[in-house]
Amino acid sequence: MLKLKYLFQNNDLAEMILKNWSYDPESLDMFQYYRISSNAVYPFRDQGEIHLLRFAPVEEKNQTNLAAELEFLSFLKLNQYGVMEAVPSREGNELVEAHTPWGMYYASVFKRVQGNQMGSIDLNDQIVCSLGEALGRLHRLSCEYTPKQAKRWTYTDVLDWMKDVLGEFPGENAALNEVEVLRSCFANWPVTQQNFGLIHYDFELDNVFYDEESQSCYAIDFDDAMYHWYAMDVEQTLDSLQEEIQPEQWEQKKQTFMQGYWRESGDTYDMESMFPACRRFANLYGYVRVLRSGAEQWAHEPEWMSGLRVRLDKAMATKAKHFG
Repeated sequence: MLKLKYLFQNNDLAEMILKNWSYDPESLDMFQYYRISSNAVYPFRDQGEIHLLRFAPVEEKNQTNLAAELEFLSFLKLNQYGVMEAVPSREGNELVEAHTPWGMYYASVFKRVQGNQMGSIDLNDQIVCSLGEALGRLHRLSCEYTPKQAKRWTYTDVLDWMKDVLGEFPGENAALNEVEVLRSCFANWPVTQQNFGLIHYDFELDNVFYDEESQSCYAIDFDDAMYHWYAMDVEQTLDSLQEEIQPEQWEQKKQTFMQGYWRESGDTYDMESMFPACRRFANLYGYVRVLRSGAEQWAHEPEWMSGLRVRLDKAMATKAKHFG
């Protein structure tokens, strides 16, 4: 999540950055459908096709990670995996460093994927199975992937980043201890080609689209990708899926998802025993990101920001209960 000061809509900034790409000028009214979380995303059209401009301040991102994300997306596309496709700028660059009056920004443009967000459709067994298959195939392709130009960060890099951030906040001893608990836990886990590789990390229902016509899934938003155990992705996806399923149907839907997953990923192994530590990692990472995002405060904040702070504080309190 970006720092709260970057969550304001800024159409002038978006248009200035977008001029690095071709676009239909009359489509800029689509900027009203913007969203901002870990990035600012503004929709527009180019030759009638919907594209998405994604950008964030350079201080919020790692250029090597962004380049590695784009390289992985290209690999997946080359292997016929349903994924968002980057659009080169006018100068032929998939990643642009834009100088603006508001500072420097990293920006990319992507074609909109087919279908509808899975969180907005009926999750019948066939679709749940397709979701599992999509994640399983992603992990199988990850097993075969070797980056040529740039490499995404690893879970150890993320733990180091969390420790650095927490060091700036006195009194976060429980969270700091959780970093070391997880570091020790993961140090004892086996690392094999079958169980460890580049994961999406945020393969949740709002980041996967389902196309009814082709009966295929399309994944977006690889911005959080990292090297981790594949169990991390599976646990996160199941957690997202469970929120949309009636309790009495959950075990059957979970089994359906896992059957699809193993069908595509390969030989089965004891993954579920890894889920508790993965959940603790997700809770801690979410906690630290929100802590950093909301650190700055201002007088007379807009009502939406005050309301957001309340929701974020509640989320942090819930995550902190699981530390230790």
